[in-house]
Amino acid sequence: MAGAVRQPIDIASLSSYLGKNVHEIQLPISVKQFGYGQSNPTYQLTAADGGKYVLRKKPPGKLLSRTAHRVDREYAIIHALEKTDIPVPKAYCQCDDPAVIGTEFYIMEFLDGRIFEDPSIPSVSAKDRNEMWHDAIRTLAKLHRIDPSSVGLASFGKPTGFYNRQIKTFSTISSSQAQAVDVESKVPVGQIPHYEATVAFLRDPKTQPKDRGTLIHGDYKIDNLVYHKTEPRVIGILDWEMSTIGHPLSDLSNLLTPYCFAVNPPNSALSRRTSPAFIPSTQTPGLPTRSQCVNWYREVAGWDPAPEMDWGDAFATFRNSVIMQGIAARYALRQASSAQANEIGGLMGPYGEFSWGLIERWKEKAARKGAKL
Repeated sequence: MAGAVRQPIDIASLSSYLGKNVHEIQLPISVKQFGYGQSNPTYQLTAADGGKYVLRKKPPGKLLSRTAHRVDREYAIIHALEKTDIPVPKAYCQCDDPAVIGTEFYIMEFLDGRIFEDPSIPSVSAKDRNEMWHDAIRTLAKLHRIDPSSVGLASFGKPTGFYNRQIKTFSTISSSQAQAVDVESKVPVGQIPHYEATVAFLRDPKTQPKDRGTLIHGDYKIDNLVYHKTEPRVIGILDWEMSTIGHPLSDLSNLLTPYCFAVNPPNSALSRRTSPAFIPSTQTPGLPTRSQCVNWYREVAGWDPAPEMDWGDAFATFRNSVIMQGIAARYALRQASSAQANEIGGLMGPYGEFSWGLIERWKEKAARKGAKL
């Protein structure tokens, strides 16, 4: 998955830093860049003895948000979780000196395993597919049971008001992203569809789930997991830049979005982003149902998220619309690290439309139950 370097770094300067600070990495090194990593450019370092490592850095140039691209937070939580049974790569160093390679970065272990971009996990047996989803759920629930103070992360976030803070943060980020102007076409990225109405709904205290403060990953999904090369188990969780103390529903809803998107009309922009395996009428051997995933989570996490999943779906899709808008904005400024950034950023509109559709469906259900909104 690592190939040509699209955003060069100063290898001589990096090597000098490694020689002084990270003695586990034998010099000289060679460098490739991964195709994934929409937000933070991600590189594979190969040491003189063949050892492989991963470097994650902030993107170059003036950034749209001070709260995004927090590679320091990625390093902090990965390093803290090394003391637990949560599977994470070993973290080697974190450098906040931009003079080394232009922006802040950290280095972690390269996990030699399997990453599945398709959450239906193709090309495995039905038994393995079922257990791989089960272990993804089990691993998430175990993360949510960890007391942040037990791993030195009591100050990593606030235990209450998570969704209100998220909405405020994403609103600020979205406003900035909407104003980004394409360097060639001079056309601004623009606002997400139904943005104002969606934010008003999500902010309403009568609709929000009750507070639960746990460690959360922030973007937990199948393609951010590394599986063992032959066994159906998770050996590592990647991409922790959005981690904090927050509401565990946000992680679970994000993981289960393929089930949510599968209800889209065939060939719609979002249905094309989801494997047909998740369409309810499709019988994919070993693929658990959404209800089974929620039950697996409840068994380990110790609380039942089922009554709050509809709201969680709406928020997760709104958040994803802001993330897509961010990719579109970075492409507009030509700061995007992914070769597919323009296409992925174009999903901002479909995500926004779908989020509003979920909210309307939530309101219809609430009205049938006689809820006062």
